[in-house]
Amino acid sequence: MRFWALLLSSFCLASLACAQGVGNVVSVTSPAKVNLVRGQSTVVKVRAKIAEGYHANSNKPHEDYLIPLRLTVEAKPLEVVNVAYPAGHDEKYSFSERPLNVLTGEFEIAVTLRAPAAAKPELYILPAKLRYQACSDRACLAPKTLTVNFTADVR
Repeated sequence: MRFWALLLSSFCLASLACAQGVGNVVSVTSPAKVNLVRGQSTVVKVRAKIAEGYHANSNKPHEDYLIPLRLTVEAKPLEVVNVAYPAGHDEKYSFSERPLNVLTGEFEIAVTLRAPAAAKPELYILPAKLRYQACSDRACLAPKTLTVNFTADVR
């Protein structure tokens, strides 16, 4: 009886995975902890990788209807000074009349964080979200949001 229950639950999990379609084709690595002096800034780099055969729109797609790559950081009480995205490159796909500005392979997003002079000296965990839409040369997947944490030791 236990064997059949395990077999049935395995089948259900496999069916659910198939029904949901392709998993995450983009992976993100949490950046290393940074030391941040109050009143100063530092750059934190988020590394991402898009699976082979897929692309994501850059943060500045050519068409308004395309979903741009966006990284948002909940930094309070720290401040996000700047988010620097990699330059996309134009690629032509059969489903689009014009080339699309996309990212492929591995890339980094550089986030400049600043600790205000009044910030309490402590260890901060800052949640960040990377929103993207991955596509192959045949179809686009549903937009996804990945969570990644930044760790800043403010002194």
